Amino acid sequence: MVDGPEDFVEAFARAGSTVLTVHQEATPHLHRVLQRIRDLGCSPGVTINPGTPVETIKPVLDLVDLVLVMSVNPGLGGQAFIPGSLEKTRLLCCWREAFGHDYLIEIDGGIGPGNAAQAVAGGCDVIVAGSAIFNTPEPSGALREIRARALEGVIRD
Repeated sequence: MVDGPEDFVEAFARAGSTVLTVHQEATPHLHRVLQRIRDLGCSPGVTINPGTPVETIKPVLDLVDLVLVMSVNPGLGGQAFIPGSLEKTRLLCCWREAFGHDYLIEIDGGIGPGNAAQAVAGGCDVIVAGSAIFNTPEPSGALREIRARALEGVIRD
């Protein structure tokens, strides 16, 4: 998470970034930053922290290609998944359908084999697993297991 993301989006775009996500909590000018990202030819996304109500980003959902729901507090790897995050992803999924939006729903934090299916069944299109893969003796095996569990969420849905 970066405070004042409006000061960095041009540099990231020039460096070749194609998707830029901005934390709702990081700027008072969220609309402006998301518009600028789009104007720079990148896909804009918005991120919300666990303690932020999902309703705070409803006014910008028509501007984004991606909504990232943090399921841990940012800044430290290996934290436990916050289950209430799935309430947010389910609501975002309902809004996407109800209002005809076309954003992806991504979840990041505490994702592993034990909750990957639950995340996908909860409306997530993208799941991020860091510690559950890289803090294991066999990262490729851990990744295969998480993928298999995520597919269970698709089948269950």
